[in-house]
Formats: sequence, structure tokens, C-alpha cells
Amino acid sequence: MTLSLAIALVLSACDRAAPAGDTADAAPAAGPALTLDESTLPPVNRFQLSDLDPNGNACRDFNAYANGTWLAANAIPGDRSSWGAFEMLDERSTAVQRQLAEQSAADAGATGVEKIVGDFWATGMDEAAVNAQGIAPLEAELAEIDALADGAAIAEYLRKSAAKGDGYLVGIGAMPDFKDATMNIAATGQGGLGLPDAPYYTADDKLKIRDAYVAHIAKVLELSGVPADAAAAQADDVMAFETRLAKVSKSREEFSRNVELYYNPVTPAEADALSPNFPFTRFFESQGVEVPEMFSLSVPEYHAEVSRMLEDVPAEQWKSYLRFHLVDGASPYLSDPFVQQNHAFYGKTLAGQQDLKERGKRVLQTIDRNAGEALGQLYVKVAFPPESKAKMEALIANLSEALKVRIENLEWMSDDTKAKAIEKWKTFEPRVGYPDKWRDWSGLETGRDSYLDNVLAAREFNYRWDIGKIGQPVDKSEWGMRPQTVNASYNPLANQLTFPAAILQPPFFDPEADDPLNYGGIGAVIGHEMTHGYDDQGARFDPQGNMANWWTDADLEGFRARTGKLVAQFDAYTTEDGRHLNGNHTLGENIADLGGLATAYDAMKKATAGSEDPMIDGLTRDQRFFLGWATVWRRNFTPEELDKRLQTDEHALAGFRAIGAPSNLPAFAAAFECKPGDPMVRAGSDQVVIW
Repeated sequence: MTLSLAIALVLSACDRAAPAGDTADAAPAAGPALTLDESTLPPVNRFQLSDLDPNGNACRDFNAYANGTWLAANAIPGDRSSWGAFEMLDERSTAVQRQLAEQSAADAGATGVEKIVGDFWATGMDEAAVNAQGIAPLEAELAEIDALADGAAIAEYLRKSAAKGDGYLVGIGAMPDFKDATMNIAATGQGGLGLPDAPYYTADDKLKIRDAYVAHIAKVLELSGVPADAAAAQADDVMAFETRLAKVSKSREEFSRNVELYYNPVTPAEADALSPNFPFTRFFESQGVEVPEMFSLSVPEYHAEVSRMLEDVPAEQWKSYLRFHLVDGASPYLSDPFVQQNHAFYGKTLAGQQDLKERGKRVLQTIDRNAGEALGQLYVKVAFPPESKAKMEALIANLSEALKVRIENLEWMSDDTKAKAIEKWKTFEPRVGYPDKWRDWSGLETGRDSYLDNVLAAREFNYRWDIGKIGQPVDKSEWGMRPQTVNASYNPLANQLTFPAAILQPPFFDPEADDPLNYGGIGAVIGHEMTHGYDDQGARFDPQGNMANWWTDADLEGFRARTGKLVAQFDAYTTEDGRHLNGNHTLGENIADLGGLATAYDAMKKATAGSEDPMIDGLTRDQRFFLGWATVWRRNFTPEELDKRLQTDEHALAGFRAIGAPSNLPAFAAAFECKPGDPMVRAGSDQVVIW
């Protein structure tokens, strides 16, 4: 629940990522020798001719044609809620990380990042010690919560908890100023909810999930020592508490399509007047942050409600809420009963993940969340060859030139707006593999005594690092992703494109593959991230990362008309059980897919111009390009995960990403000899052309 506004603004190809960190000169070379046994790693997931459905029709359903056979043969593993290209690469990345963590833990003389990783691994894998501790690591803080008598005491507890990195309802972080992206300001926003999104608390179709959540709250409270009858009553109180918060909270869809919601500059005095029972002047002082002249208070109605709740919600109800979230947040690092209950709700109920991940995978996830860039330094020593970076940089250059040509040739845009778009294009900053500077982790004290203590120490350390940037110039060398993350991102506040090392493997990037497959895979991902600079939200930021309008009125109206057609296209898609996708919520990603695929196709054609089509496996270059695209989006979901993504994810379901962009490209229809009227052919007024 800890708030992180700046990272929510990073637009990604698949999923959001956690913050990277402060930087110090470094490279993936120094430190103890690390080795990698590649024979133990999961196999890579390359496109194969046998993946194609011999009975499929590319012009009717390209996803079924390209991926149907693979999807039918690849069931979701029990410890996953989805399975596809991203997950398979994640398994491979995780296997690499495990070898590195084991080696770090075995090195008695380890220092620096190796010691941090080794301490986390050793304590996390000591199941007997964790089980022996039970709830004991939290007893002192539970007693502190039990002693809270009134709103003033609760407000003081919230300030004290936030200072340790536990912003239950209110926290602050550093965020670039939307009007001056060179400087970091303080920012805060909504939080406090345990369910995935605000509509979960009121929507008719989420009643069973709400009931399951109340049962989960009661069980967690029981495990913490509350008698069963009291735990049930307290669970109802917690649900009522969160439902009240949800009613003044914005949904994920509202945030994804209204970037201005993140930025609401106010003075501390104005915030204090809005929230008199939780004054922000005092809050900044309690965090050791100089009270700023201005900061961003996102969703002010949420903060006003928290203030009112400190006055009119009984202390006992507050204590139930705080007790539950303290224990629930620590459950993954406590003894088996807590871990199992945590999985039962968040894994099984919300995501359909039947099996708990084995302990090693869970510990690696903990390291990634709390000291991810420390582990990343080790990862790139063994898992990212220099030639991959060089080839990737060449691909980025080719995609960049292709995008420039597309912008220059847009028929619907005026020369004035085109000139501004090219100005932004000139300032794109791609980053490949890993940071040029590594975060400095000195000051983080970890040990071999307690897994939870290491987590809490890292949580506070990371919070202190983050708020230490408030009022300081933005350091553009920082990364918002770890090298071992299978993803890519665009940051509109810095105009940066980030491609971590872990995604630069098949099927996205394959040094052994032909150009069409690579351009349809990682090429389209590169184009996707570039196009985020011009999607419905990214286009609201100028070349310097400031939120500013650089469009003529007529061009902006034309842009909105074209994006509206893309909304309608995805609104019309339905799942097998008849539920419609949300074209508005997924608009930014769909714009990026369409522009990215079109740009990658242009770059591929230029790169292969003048050479004979080799017709590999009987497939033309163009066919292999589009099959490279579809291979990336092969993905199965559990019903529960699919339901959650329909509600909360700003990305369309993978199968629809496989067909959505290609259906708008005449090159696709030509490649597979599709005819007018075929489902994969959008022509005339139905065709969407944006970038």
C-alpha cells in the first residue's frame, strides 16, 4: 500500500516496475567471481513452425493461427496465474538469479551488494528459523497499536510508521515537477485499500471477492492472536473502513487516462486546511523533510476523508484496520500459516494461482522488491553479453529513424505540430541492459538473524533514499526497472526508453533469428515504447518532460477522433464468456502497439531492402515479421486472473494485442492474402491510423 506516484507514470510494455535508486559509479565487472551453469536454465521460447495451427486462418483470427497450438499445449503451471512469453522468460531470469543468490550466500566474506543479496537469501531460505519466530517479530508493534486511544495518537502512529517506510494511508515520495521536470518535488496520493481497485468495494460482480476478503481479514487477525469471534467482528470493521476510503478514491482507469490527477500543487498551509487532523506541515517535519513551499497532493478528497476519519471513526475500528494491515503486509515473511493464508486469498482467490511458489522463488521476489538493483548488478555480470547491447542499440537507431519518417509523412497533422513532435523525437534517451551508474547501497545494514528484519531495514532504507531526493535535481541516470526484469518502459517525465537485460532474449530478441522475427518481436517493443511518447497521455508532455500542450487545436481534435476509433475497436472485442474489453482504459497501450508495430515494419523493410526474400520455412519475410509479433503475445490466463486484468490492467488481454494492431495494417492483409471483409482486415472508416 506504500504510495509511489512517480513510478505510476512510467508506461510499460507489460507491467509496472518498482523504483531503481541512487547512483554510484560502477560497471558489471568488479566483485567476487560469479559463475552461471546454463545447463540448468529453462529452455528459451523461440518461434517454431510447429506452433502454427494447421487448421487456423490468419485472416480470421491471427492469434489462434499463430498461437493456438502453443496455447493448447502449454497449460498454466500451478504456481502461476498466467503463462506465456513473459512468464517463460521470467522463469529463466529467476533461475539465473537463484544461482547468484546461492553463491552470494555461500561467500562468508561477501561485502557490498553480494552481502545484501546473500543475507536476504540465507535468512529467507531458513524456513525453520522463520517458523520458530511465528508472530514474535511483530508483537511489539501490535502492542503499540493496541495502546492507541484516540485520533491524535493514531495520527502520531501513522507518522511514525511512515517514517519507517510503512505509509498505511498517507506517505510521501519524490516526483519530478510536472512544470519543471528537472527538479524533484514531494508528492502524495491515495492508498489504504487492500483490494486491487476502488470499484471492487461496490461493484455487484465483486461481491464474492468482498466476502472472501472479509474472511481473509478475519483469518489473519486470528493468526495474530485475536479470538475468532472478535476477529470476525473486526474484519467487518476493516471492510467498512476501506469501503469508506474507496468511495473517495479514484479507479485505476481514471488514473491511467487522466495523468493530471497525479499533479495537484498545493502549499502546506492549503493541505493543512484540507486535512486538519493530519496536518502535512507536521507530517513533513516527522519524516525529516524540510517543509516545502509547494508539493503535489493527489486526490485531495481522499486526504480530506482520512482527516475526517481520524475524528469520527472509533479508535477500536482504527486499531482493527492497522492491526490487520501490519500483519497482512508482513505475512509473506512470517511463519507458514501466515504465508499459506496470504496465498489463499491473494494467490488463489484473486488470481487463480493454485499452488504456492516454492520458497526460493518467493525469496527472490522479496530480494527483487527490496534490493532489486543490488541483485541486478550481479545478474548482468553473467547474463548479458556486450554483443547483445550493441545489436540492440543498432535496432533502436533503425526504429528511431523509421518513426521520424512516419511523423514527417503524417497526412492528418499540421507542419507546426509535426515540428514539435520531431523536437520530442530528438530528445528520446534509450537505455539498454543496465544503468551506466549503479545505485549506492552503502548504509543498508542486513544480517543473518531475521528475514523480516532484513525486509524492514530495506524498506526504511529505500524510503529514506526516495524522500532524500525531494528538492533535489532529477538524476536522469536512475532506472525505474531492474536489469533482471522482463519488461520495457517509457518515462514521459524524462523522455527515456528503458530496455532491461532480461527482455533481450527469445522470443523478443534472438541473435540466432532472422531480421523479421526480431523486428516483429523486440523491434515492435522498441517502437511501442517510443510511441508512448505520443499516446494520449505521453503526448501531453514536451521534449523536456514538462506537462505542456504542444498541439494546435485542430491537430488535437483530429488526434482525439483517431484515438476514439481505437477505443471503439477494443470496446468491441469480447472474451469467450462474452465480456467486453475496456478500450478507454487500455487506450495508451493500444496506441503504442499500433504505432510500434507499424514503425517496426517500416524499419524491417528498410533493413532488408535490396536483398532476396529467403522464404524461411516457406514463410515470407512479412509473414515472419507478424508471426514474431504474435509470438510475444501468446498467453494463457486463469479465469480469476483474466477477471482481475479486465478490471485493473491498462493493457488489453494478450490475445487481443496479437490481433488489434495487425488488423489495422494493410501490410498484414497483403502478407497473408486476406480479403476485404475478413475479420483481420480493417479498412475504410474502420481502419485506425494514428502514428
